[in-house]
Amino acid sequence: MQAPQPSYFDTASPRNRLSTRIICTTAVVLLLGLGMIGWTLWLSWLLEGAGAAINNAGSLRMRANQVAIALQQEKNGAPPFVADTDTLLQAQAQMLEHLRAEEARHSQLLPKSPAIQMRMTQVATLWNTRMAPRARRVQAGAPLAVYLDHLGGFVTQADQLVQAIEADSARKTSRLRFSQATLIVMACAATLALVWLLYVWIIHPVRRLQGGLRGMAQRDFSLRLPVDRRDEFGVLAVGFNRMADELQSLYAGLEARVAEKTAQLASQNATLATLYDMAAFLNRPNDIETVCKGFLDRILQRFQADGAILQLSGPPGSPGTHTTLSVGCTTSPATSGQTHFPVRSHEEDMGSFALFFAAQRLLDDSQRHLLETLGQHLGIAIQNRRLSSQARQLAMEQERSLVAQGLHDSIAQGLNFLKLQLQLLDRAAQRGDLAEIDEIIPLLRTGVDESYQDVRELLDNFRSQLGDGDLLAAAEETVARFRRQTGIEVALRADGLASGPPLTRVQQLEALFILQEALSNVRKHAEASKVEIHLSNRQGFRMSISDDGIGCDPGALENTRTDDPIGHVGLRIMQERARRMGARLDISAAPGQGVAILLALPAERQAPA
Repeated sequence: MQAPQPSYFDTASPRNRLSTRIICTTAVVLLLGLGMIGWTLWLSWLLEGAGAAINNAGSLRMRANQVAIALQQEKNGAPPFVADTDTLLQAQAQMLEHLRAEEARHSQLLPKSPAIQMRMTQVATLWNTRMAPRARRVQAGAPLAVYLDHLGGFVTQADQLVQAIEADSARKTSRLRFSQATLIVMACAATLALVWLLYVWIIHPVRRLQGGLRGMAQRDFSLRLPVDRRDEFGVLAVGFNRMADELQSLYAGLEARVAEKTAQLASQNATLATLYDMAAFLNRPNDIETVCKGFLDRILQRFQADGAILQLSGPPGSPGTHTTLSVGCTTSPATSGQTHFPVRSHEEDMGSFALFFAAQRLLDDSQRHLLETLGQHLGIAIQNRRLSSQARQLAMEQERSLVAQGLHDSIAQGLNFLKLQLQLLDRAAQRGDLAEIDEIIPLLRTGVDESYQDVRELLDNFRSQLGDGDLLAAAEETVARFRRQTGIEVALRADGLASGPPLTRVQQLEALFILQEALSNVRKHAEASKVEIHLSNRQGFRMSISDDGIGCDPGALENTRTDDPIGHVGLRIMQERARRMGARLDISAAPGQGVAILLALPAERQAPA
């Protein structure tokens, strides 16, 4: 009777698993092998003890003869050859007791055979009742023949004991060899059995499964595997047959499904091509009107519409506000189909566009979704252009503000000074006061020179451009130019600029402008003889600038921090640049102790390494 087949999702029970079979078979083979090995070890142990017993039993004969020699030497008055008689008799008694003791060590174990035990008893009795007493009598004065007459019988009994032990050892040796041969046969048989079982349990099912897979690869979906076992391979066979059933059913309608999927892929490819073409067009640097015109042209071509119209709205002043464009035939909505779609950017309504068709036409969900997505792309593109225009305008206004502040701090103040001196010169000329004229002319010359230096410095600052990692070189160039213009000693020190995250180009440029502005303030106001500059970039970028000039009142710095109009414009420019690069600018000063400026940019605000 065929066993019930496991279901598709069942797993083999523990009793039927291959692992259970392999473990049980291996355990049986291991136990048999260990049993045979233990038996051979036991025989070897017995043979080892029998060998020692043979040696000890043979020593009984030797000691008996040594006792005869010792007795003869005592009769002759010669010194003992090996040992005296008492020592030899004591050693012989101990050996006999040792051979008969049941707790003897395994290396001197006497075989338990009854014949051997009987002969051992006879040898011990003969020695204890005859040989040892006669040796004592010879020691007491009896003739040596009293001992020698019975020595041959004792030696014969000892020889028979040794022969019995040797015969027993020979039998055990035969058993040991038979056991070893049996172990070899068992090892060969177990190996062959394991190979056969592995073939039946694993290799044959795997080959059958491989044959089924080859049939599937050749599209023979009618192939099924026999399910004649309940182990893991039986479960795999059931799963394979189930897979074959599903593949056979799927392959029957595969052509229709392929055609359907091909059409879907073609539609998706057309959608992706439209999105790609529209995205590529919207990313071109065109103005908003050109973008809207190109958008409508591509919409008409893609959806084969007869006309389209687009209306934009936005905040006042934004580019493209209240723009209306139409393309193609715009038949009256009363007599033609039309569809409206919003133009949005991040949930912000920016207008709408509509398609017109000469005949009534309904767009499916995918087409409407595509048009809504295109409307979002158009809204984002328009919003980006508006934001870009606003950013450019804001950047231009900020730069104009910084330029105006720089001009006010340098040229405007110099021109005001020159204007005042010219008024004084005019009054002195009208009065004919040559002494005052001589005093004013050097002041005018100095003011013109300073204004000229300010103009040169501003031009150099505006032309400053940096690439990646050029801050140190630009700082060295600025310091060299400052030394040439003023003759003031400058110590520039830099360490660890490459250790931390690099600064962006904008951050490097702002840091350079702050350095230039600080040196300009030193030249104009500090009356310093030495300037120290330190650049580092280990735990964030730091730039410190200090001088030994006349310093200033800390209250003036407070006016600068609160943007007081009477504060120093150059310090406010540095603070604005520090805020733009995300850094902190600390300024400390005291009268007669110079000014120290520290620019600190945290590492998290720098560009990633």
